[in-house]
Amino acid sequence: MKVKEFINMLDQHQGKELLFSYQQDKLVGANYHLTEVKNVQFDTTDCGGKTNFWEETHFQLWESPEELNKRTYMTTDKIVSILERVDGIKPLKKETELKFEYGNEEFTTAVMPVRDLQWDENRLYVTLFSEQTRCKAQDECCIAIEEKEEEACCTTSNCC
Repeated sequence: MKVKEFINMLDQHQGKELLFSYQQDKLVGANYHLTEVKNVQFDTTDCGGKTNFWEETHFQLWESPEELNKRTYMTTDKIVSILERVDGIKPLKKETELKFEYGNEEFTTAVMPVRDLQWDENRLYVTLFSEQTRCKAQDECCIAIEEKEEEACCTTSNCC
């Protein structure tokens, strides 16, 4: 999902509580804050020697330990006001892919894209998911996508 698509959804669901699911049946606590907006650039070289460049935007969610008993979630309007403030200081890159950075004591910090958006009368639900790492040079390395990790070892590839 692009940043602009997310903002459009927030605008369409004004005044609703905004909830994030980071695992099956696990929600980011109501005590969360949007603490940082990151314009991230990746300039990489994969194991096949190919260079890659792309940009993403990461929204960091953090749960405040001082607000553990909080029961109401941040609203879409509050998130929009934060994003407007950020955009006035450092322009949001609205055409980039949006990912959310989140972690807690039970869940290792991860950067997760949006899988799904659902809503009801009072809430907008954002379902996040963890991506798996993968070899970006599968063609050059002769690694079949369906191969098991141990079969895709460097002994059968032209790189690594």
